[in-house]
Amino acid sequence: MKYPIAIEPGNDTTAWSVVVPDLPGCFSAADDGLDEAIENAKESIALWIEEAISNGETIPKPSSITDLQKSCEYDGWVWAVAEVDPALVDDTIERINITLPRRILTLLDRRAKAAGESRSGYIAHLAMTS
Repeated sequence: MKYPIAIEPGNDTTAWSVVVPDLPGCFSAADDGLDEAIENAKESIALWIEEAISNGETIPKPSSITDLQKSCEYDGWVWAVAEVDPALVDDTIERINITLPRRILTLLDRRAKAAGESRSGYIAHLAMTS
């Protein structure tokens, strides 16, 4: 997925500010220029999406830069695109094969049962809450 980002250039005393207009409250900053600003925005977008999914929220689709520029809210800012892995929002079930020591597998199964979850569900839950 490619999200447009608005970047307010920094200088020797101020950081570069980055806003992701399509994701309310998603922002970042950089000290060392445009490239760092874009990379930091990618990380912020990924974290924003993970948090939204954890809260059961809908992930907004990216807008076009042209549409966002019409609002004039970010006049004088630099526009760029931050690309994030589309797998962040892909809920397709995928079968995997993992190798664990038997004692770990027994512990995992015991904890999954106590939590009322399947082994796979328990692993997914652990990944989402860590």
